[in-house]
Amino acid sequence: MIQSLRAAIRSGELETGFKLPPVRELAWQLGITPGTVARAYKLAAEEGLVSTGVGRGTFVAGQATPGFAVPDALINTVQPDAIDLRAARTPDVGQDAVIRQVMADLARGHTHSYLDYPNSETKHPARAAAAAWIGPDRVGRITPDDVVMGLGAQQTVIMALQTVLYGTTPVILTEELAYPGVRHAARLLRAQLIGVEMDADGIRPDRLEEALRRHGGQVLLLAAEVHSPTTTRTSLERRQQIAALARKYNLQIIEDDCHCITRPEDPALRALCPERAWYISSLTKSVSASLRFGYAVAPRGQADMARQVAQSSFYGLPQPVLDICAELLSSGEAERIRQKVERRVAEQVKGAVNALGKWDVSWRRDVPFVWLKLPQGWRGSSFASACEMEKIRIKAADEFALPDGAAPHAVRLALNANISAARYEGALARLSEMLARPPAAVDF
Repeated sequence: MIQSLRAAIRSGELETGFKLPPVRELAWQLGITPGTVARAYKLAAEEGLVSTGVGRGTFVAGQATPGFAVPDALINTVQPDAIDLRAARTPDVGQDAVIRQVMADLARGHTHSYLDYPNSETKHPARAAAAAWIGPDRVGRITPDDVVMGLGAQQTVIMALQTVLYGTTPVILTEELAYPGVRHAARLLRAQLIGVEMDADGIRPDRLEEALRRHGGQVLLLAAEVHSPTTTRTSLERRQQIAALARKYNLQIIEDDCHCITRPEDPALRALCPERAWYISSLTKSVSASLRFGYAVAPRGQADMARQVAQSSFYGLPQPVLDICAELLSSGEAERIRQKVERRVAEQVKGAVNALGKWDVSWRRDVPFVWLKLPQGWRGSSFASACEMEKIRIKAADEFALPDGAAPHAVRLALNANISAARYEGALARLSEMLARPPAAVDF
């Protein structure tokens, strides 16, 4: 819907000052859900195309102008008096002390100068360590030259998109529910985002082919191993079907694996179609978010172009970060931290399932969040608001819906709040109590 609204405003079909219908009225006229209309109005307001006011309504403002509303931040500020179940943070397993020790050891070693820009020689140890950390079983046989580093997975995804997208209106295909960073990336790159229907096994190949025929598409951006928010994992057979469609339609694939903290047995899409698939991840969820160490394994023959994009946009990672991460990876400290994180996540998931087990919860012991489908009487947004009143912060499904997509009545609960066990268990118990008492009257 947002594309139609943009076109109508920019073409002059909807004149400046025209009052748009209320959300529910327009939804009824178009035969779509009120949530879809509300999200379109919200995006149009962010772009400066419309103005809104409590009690006034929504009015056409004209062409987008500089200084439109800033979208919600991807990083949530921790509020000391609240329990934050919004962000899937890395649990504290003692990595702070390990990283500080690595920095101290590097300072004493003084292997090279920290005066000039990083270059191919000084970056090589980090690229080699990242290639060994990923391993051939995950993405196929690679060399350090296939690895391109970025500032965390989000920026690395944007770097890959900048490498492969072309034209004035590029099309990105992605899951019908997607991490909010996908919308941010598409907005930055002026790309059209098309959601593809999912089932319990991930993106449906028939719907993907239908979208390719209808919209085209230069790239498919997906999370096959750990989908946020639903915890869905795409089977090997389904991945092979997606790879076959990518070859048929000359489609590039970017697999964002940032939420995976384990060592999966099934190969990533990069191993199934190395000529057109990117594998992207980081140390954020498995070791530490503070290092901002992301990496991409580029398709064959595309790493040099990606490095050129990286150099043009941010000149590459700082040399101290490269050295710290190379040491963490090559010394085995990163793997020891990862194993501790995996065990801690499993404990937190167990606690969540014990507390919320009577509700419709999708979970995996290796995923640091759960997907809670709400009982009748609750919407995602209303439940999130009620939780906020209890100083418990969660993410409603609305935050993962694409501009033209529908949001189910569900919420994502991230489990790594790094709070005491008593507060964590108390919050989960309170959530269960709230689920059992939905509002008295809800207009569906």
